[in-house]
Amino acid sequence: MPSLPTTRLRLTVVMAAAIALVLTVSACAAASSAPGTASASTNAVTGLPGAHIHGLSVNGQTGQILLSTHEGLFDVSKKPAVKIGPTNDLMGFTATTDPGVFYASGHPGQDSTLPNPVGLIKTTDGGKTWEQLSRQGESDFHALTTTKSGIAAYDGTIRTSHDGTTWKSSGATFMPAVLAGTPQSDTVLATTNEGIQRSTDGGITWALNPSAPVIQYAAFASAKEAIGVAPDGTVYYSPDAGITWKRTGKIDGQVQALAATEGADGNPWIWAATTTGVVVSTDGGATIRPSDAD
Repeated sequence: MPSLPTTRLRLTVVMAAAIALVLTVSACAAASSAPGTASASTNAVTGLPGAHIHGLSVNGQTGQILLSTHEGLFDVSKKPAVKIGPTNDLMGFTATTDPGVFYASGHPGQDSTLPNPVGLIKTTDGGKTWEQLSRQGESDFHALTTTKSGIAAYDGTIRTSHDGTTWKSSGATFMPAVLAGTPQSDTVLATTNEGIQRSTDGGITWALNPSAPVIQYAAFASAKEAIGVAPDGTVYYSPDAGITWKRTGKIDGQVQALAATEGADGNPWIWAATTTGVVVSTDGGATIRPSDAD
């Protein structure tokens, strides 16, 4: 079997370590997020939630930036950040096409009456309240995304659902760090330590893209435009839903979550939650700045 190019091999090793770190953090979160133990806090320097960030969602129309964390959901487009709804450990988090409608998964927080794990939960009021949909006490979806035909999620097994209540298991055996999809299509990207796995049927069947870079985080800006960030912060852009990729720039600092929106000038906007704050690029990743910079 031919050896991987040196750069790809190095990124693969880093990616494997990154996935191991994600799982370690997740395991710690599961152990520490029993009812009565979680507390909300924000970093005095960055104004961001003090806990590990699991997910990022940006509304391109309103500019609202939401972070799902170990201590709940935060609106960081407000200064200081505003906590929304109950204190639950939102390990998985994804938006839909409907304003204020989100899916999440994880573990119950302080004073929560939800089972552990919480399974798939849904909010229709922007995160203020949540309803239980399915797999309560069974699934903690660490990776979660919406597609044109439904939902794709990972709880140790990649599962798909058309309605959020009934699920089918995929035959995939890889471990994704992130599942990236869009309600505009049924293409889903899974980031793994072997490279990008790609599905065109909503997450049912998968194929490894051998020519793609090894990336840790991925997001769709539109039905065709995808963004990827490697473990070292290198930003990649795909104009064809994850088939081909080109390097565009680099994000400094440790990235924890990624989102993208369609830009008015043809360039996708890229948002990343890092350990030092939320950054944005309005030129497809060529330049990066703090999201609250003038």
